[in-house]
Amino acid sequence: MKVRVRYFASLREALGGEESVELAAGSTVAALRDALLARGGRHAEVLARGKAVRCALNQVMSDESAALAEGAEVAFFPPVTGG
Repeated sequence: MKVRVRYFASLREALGGEESVELAAGSTVAALRDALLARGGRHAEVLARGKAVRCALNQVMSDESAALAEGAEVAFFPPVTGG
């Protein structure tokens, strides 16, 4: 399945605004983050498990156990963002 990933604040500066990612059906937000981490480089640096990163699934705050569906939008951002 394909999901849309969006980045905000400092993550956007490091990784760009958005990208599409292919995942196995039934994947979770945690599996998505793991797939992004596996890319290495900047993805591994800014999304590392020790870093405080919040996420939203389809514009609703979520934790990483949330299940993804085809066409879902996942946003990653630092815990505090300015407006």
